[in-house]
Amino acid sequence: MQKIIPHLWFDKDAVEAAKFYSHAIPGSRVTGQYVLKDTPSGDVDVVFLSLGGYQIQLLGAGREFRVNPSLSFVLYAETVAEVDALYAALKEGGSELMPLDSYPFSERYVWLQDKYDVSWQILFRPDRPQGVRIAPAQMFVGPNAGKAAEAIAFYTGLFGGETLGVSRYGAGWEPNEPGFINHATFRLQGQTFAIMDSAYPHEFAFGEAMSYIVNCDSQAEIDQYWNALSADPGAEMCGWCKDKYGFSWQIIPHDLETLMTDPAKAPRITAAFMKMKKLDWDVLHAAAEGR
Repeated sequence: MQKIIPHLWFDKDAVEAAKFYSHAIPGSRVTGQYVLKDTPSGDVDVVFLSLGGYQIQLLGAGREFRVNPSLSFVLYAETVAEVDALYAALKEGGSELMPLDSYPFSERYVWLQDKYDVSWQILFRPDRPQGVRIAPAQMFVGPNAGKAAEAIAFYTGLFGGETLGVSRYGAGWEPNEPGFINHATFRLQGQTFAIMDSAYPHEFAFGEAMSYIVNCDSQAEIDQYWNALSADPGAEMCGWCKDKYGFSWQIIPHDLETLMTDPAKAPRITAAFMKMKKLDWDVLHAAAEGR
């Protein structure tokens, strides 16, 4: 099981979006879905999606939160032609944030926002991380600009990991300061992540629409990650928390989503976790069993 799973909040079109991505990205497919009933957002669709073997989750819960470019997905193409093919498949109804072109860091690159507002960085470069096809990328903006290096140290220290590569801004890249991270990759629990700073003015920041799910094997592990990550008591709800950078996390039992696909168990589990902030392993499993 993938330890950390990116989670995206959609309007009521999560099922439609999942089908779009499964056709746009080769080797992708919807692996499961269920309806989460009687939430504050009403009945919502939860969709499990494999993007060429990389797991993400989509939630169709309405327009309360919207995804934005502070979290994007880097697609590492094996050829220039593949960049063009992925771009053609994903651009329908979307817009370019950086045009399809040759750049100093990539022979072929484009940053686009698709018709569901999800951002994709598609690139070819011979020194791409071996065996990695996709990596979520956080962009640290506003008050967070300049904190990407600190975040890498925080995340790798917590989850166990390593920095793979770092490119920093030098002089002459104002408003980015020398030493800010232009682009970096790091590994957590065997997964590759990307990160960058941007001191340019942006009309977006981290929010609830983009989060990482952490699948935990015990209550002790839930406690460990929750205690380390939760930095805003006001944001704690139903296993969700925000870290010191305002990025959202969901700390859950590893089998929660499997249990939720059982229509007999799901209502009892939902009723239980809707009362919680940090999730209680024993209470949730007791609810699943009807105890």
